[in-house]
Amino acid sequence: MGTRKKQAVRCPHCQLHLASCLCDQIEPLELATRLLLVMHHTEQHRTTGTGKLALQVLSNHTFMLHGYEHAPIDLNDHVDPARRGLILFPSDDAQPLTAAFLAQDPRPVTLLVPDGSWRQASKAARRLPGVEHFENVTLPDGPRSRYQLRREPKEGGLATMEAIARAYGVLEGPHAKEPLERVFHEMVRRSLMAKQQPRQVKQQPPQSR
Repeated sequence: MGTRKKQAVRCPHCQLHLASCLCDQIEPLELATRLLLVMHHTEQHRTTGTGKLALQVLSNHTFMLHGYEHAPIDLNDHVDPARRGLILFPSDDAQPLTAAFLAQDPRPVTLLVPDGSWRQASKAARRLPGVEHFENVTLPDGPRSRYQLRREPKEGGLATMEAIARAYGVLEGPHAKEPLERVFHEMVRRSLMAKQQPRQVKQQPPQSR
């Protein structure tokens, strides 16, 4: 019976199998918007996650893990009066992220993106210390997700990197959105190709008679 090698070596940066590594496709962007990616610790080793891939594209970022009882995080450390803090999560009071909304406050943005399951992201968006200093925003309506590696639990849900790309399209423009989406789509394409490759068949030892 065929088996797939489960412990295949992965690139430490893009997390794809070495044969599918897409690091040569990534050109880091220096942008005014700062990404603050707050990931639940159970998400960091999931090979279908996309949040950490966005960090490879966006040089201006901060990455934090939460959910450890022995190491709580505090977002107050990342509140800067010179920057406007926004949290990307579709809560009931979230404002659509539009050019008109951004025009109300000209400061550069720190965009907080909670990453994890829907429940984990929801808890982070409501409970982390300091989150009250960030304004809740949601993405305008857009195309359906092109993510095919994990089922989205909510209608209209997006992969983390898809959501970041669309947000940066509003915050920075097409020159930021397009590279993020290109890398994301290539990651999905290569991952699907790797899954479709023929499985290796174990050689059975000859039977003695």
